[in-house]
Order: sequence, then C-alpha cells, then structure tokens
Amino acid sequence: MSKFKRDDVEVIDDQLSWKGFFSLRSLRLRHRLFGGGWGAPINRELMVRGAAVGVLPYDPERDEVLLIEQFRVGALQREGGPWLKELVAGLIDKDESPEQVARREAVEEAGVSLDELAPIGRYFSSPGGSDEYFYLFCGRCHLAGAGGHFGLPEEGEDIRASVYSFAEALAMMARGEVDNAHTIIALQWLALNRDGVRKGWLSE
Repeated sequence: MSKFKRDDVEVIDDQLSWKGFFSLRSLRLRHRLFGGGWGAPINRELMVRGAAVGVLPYDPERDEVLLIEQFRVGALQREGGPWLKELVAGLIDKDESPEQVARREAVEEAGVSLDELAPIGRYFSSPGGSDEYFYLFCGRCHLAGAGGHFGLPEEGEDIRASVYSFAEALAMMARGEVDNAHTIIALQWLALNRDGVRKGWLSE
C-alpha cells in the first residue's frame, strides 16, 4: 500500500476540453514526492471513461468460450485491421452493479444468458491517461448453438459472436490474433483456473 493518499495531490486547474463519445479533461496539478516535498506543477490530459465490465462466457461442459469481434477505432493502425476479437464488455453507465452489466451485455452482444459469475479481478486499464476501472468476470453459460450477429444499431454496434474450443482460443492468443489486454487476462486466468472452475461448475 502506498504511503500517499488523495490528499497528497493538489489539483490546480481542471477544465473540460472535449465532450463527445468520451470526455477529455485538461488538468494542472502537483503531487508529493517520495523524497519529500512537492513536485513542480505538471499538465495532464485525462480521458474520462468511468467503470467498465468484461466477461468471458465459458461452457464448462463443452470446454468452449465465446468471443466477439467488432470495429475498434483505437486499432486503426493495427496490421491485421481494426476488428478485434474480445470479451463481451460494456460501460457501467446506469444504476447497475458490475454483475448486472455483465449479464445484460452478454445478452445484447452475444445472445447468451449467464449463470454463475466467477470474479477474475478489478483494475485500472490505462491509468496513465484514463480513469477507466475494469471489473472482469468469467461467466458460466451454455454455448451449444451460440454465435451470430448482435449489437445495438442505434449505438453503432455491429458485433459478430463466435464460439471456440478453449484450446483454439489459447492458440489464437499465442498467434497474436487476440491482442487486447482484457481478453488476454481472462483467457490466461481461465488457463490457470480451468480445472477448478470445471470441477466446481459441473458438480452443481
């Protein structure tokens, strides 16, 4: 645990620079130093995204996972193109718990209903410039016959959901075909905990 707290930061100026799909704030601040005293004022831009949820749908009986594929503007320069294979995910922008968002997004983005949710972790996804805080889950579901096209057209979503054997998903990750942090974290977590997850969920 760091010895510093929120009171060890002084925000000198905080301006809303842009408000669109996300908001961008321009901050001037200073903070205490490990060696003692206060640092000189610095300027930082902060992308305001808030809290988000990701879930890896997993069928323990079939040993399959579901991943979605959609366009991502941040990957415009990606060699393989800006369509990424990822988790089901969404922002917490209503009065909902992370678990409720995981279940809602699974229906909206992949057409599947989740049973139990196993928490994987929670973390800041890119704290150097964004306040996004991510809640990550693995969700038990039945994937027989799952897949297809989903998303909310009014939100510009065009999503393809596909089912893969767990071994195939790991192979895609090893080949670099899965190259976003949330999905890699979830697949690696399942690789480490898969035997226990299957034993627990299949015994219920």
